[in-house]
Amino acid sequence: MNSVIGQFIDWFSGAPLRIATVLVIALIVRFSANRAIIRSMNKLIAKTDRGTENRAAERARTIGALLRSSVNALTFIVAGAMVLDQLGLNLGPLLTSAGVVGVALGLGAQTIVRDILSGLSMLIEDQYGVGDRVQLLEVSGVVVNVGMRITTIRDENGVLWYLRNGEILKVGNHSQ
Repeated sequence: MNSVIGQFIDWFSGAPLRIATVLVIALIVRFSANRAIIRSMNKLIAKTDRGTENRAAERARTIGALLRSSVNALTFIVAGAMVLDQLGLNLGPLLTSAGVVGVALGLGAQTIVRDILSGLSMLIEDQYGVGDRVQLLEVSGVVVNVGMRITTIRDENGVLWYLRNGEILKVGNHSQ
């Protein structure tokens, strides 16, 4: 009986313990980074909050959400790679395959990347915000939501329009 327990302890102190340690550290990093981002964005929002029509606060919330998503993805990608390494999987061929797939997706997903980059620059430049009366492309109305990839506008007839940020070449802002 003691030899079975000893074998279990020897087995558990190897890869399973290292995997559990990696996962716990990943969760701690994720929690700490998210908390730091939320606290920083809340301080920024508190400094700039001047009422309901505050574009700076909306931009801070959007950028905070983007940072949290990025930190979460990066943390779990690194933790996943470390767990696969502990399981004895050779990461070289996997990373090479991921690189080839990444290039293929990059070529196929150019419009998504363009939409996100356009949305980011639009947020930084503060071209328009929620509640502004704007004219984008052939649509004129009030901005309902501004996202990294899509801007939502409600026109005078009550129709809700979803416009990809990468397609918006001209912006007419009647509120500024």
